[in-house]
Amino acid sequence: MKKLVVTAALCGAAMLMAADPGQFSMSDKDRAMYQEMLENNPGEIFVAEGEELFEDLITEEGLAKYLGIETKDLPKYIAGFPRYVKKLDMVAGLDQVMQAIMCENGKKPFKLKSKKMFNMLAYAKSLANDEKINIDVNADAHIKKAYALGKHVYNTPRGGRGLACLSCHSEATVGLALRTQILPNLGAVNAGGTWPAYRMTKSSLRTLQRRFQGCMKNALMAVIPIGSKEMVALEVYVTNMAKGKPIAIPGLKR
Repeated sequence: MKKLVVTAALCGAAMLMAADPGQFSMSDKDRAMYQEMLENNPGEIFVAEGEELFEDLITEEGLAKYLGIETKDLPKYIAGFPRYVKKLDMVAGLDQVMQAIMCENGKKPFKLKSKKMFNMLAYAKSLANDEKINIDVNADAHIKKAYALGKHVYNTPRGGRGLACLSCHSEATVGLALRTQILPNLGAVNAGGTWPAYRMTKSSLRTLQRRFQGCMKNALMAVIPIGSKEMVALEVYVTNMAKGKPIAIPGLKR
């Protein structure tokens, strides 16, 4: 198989190779399991658990009230996250909004990296299923700043291998193989609209920001905390890549 050298920063790191379409495809057994999971996504179990938590601690009416909108408008509004939230005075993810509501209601909020928050976020975002992502990165000065920061985080090499998100998801590398995995265009695969997702290799539900952390760890980067200004900005940038694509939660990922 022909090796492809992309940048000097990749030398000594995992090898990028031109992909033979059949070389890295799933085995027949794995493909059959994947098809079965598409029809019976195990992530639905976690979403159901999240629904119970959401109805007990948040409710659609409570979420809409906090956001200053009508309950009927909630699905379309959710499809625009992350976004600037006036009551928080910052660009926030939906999970951070739910944390704030729990605090406002006198409840101890779930940690952003907890399984309970992952499940509740999955349910809350699933309320917008089939809505098209409508994030507006030009809506106000706050989201414009977040988008610019997210772009910077995405494009800037850092860590022990001198890699950036762009190193594996640029026009030059999409479709190549990295450790037997085909590198995707994050907009084309609708990363912004299909996380939280059930990861087959982890047998658990994960969020987009948690997936970012896994990539950072593998690339020997300092791992950015979930919910930090930089991490939310990165989600803004990546979500905008899939603008116009439908939300479909829970996703199913290898």
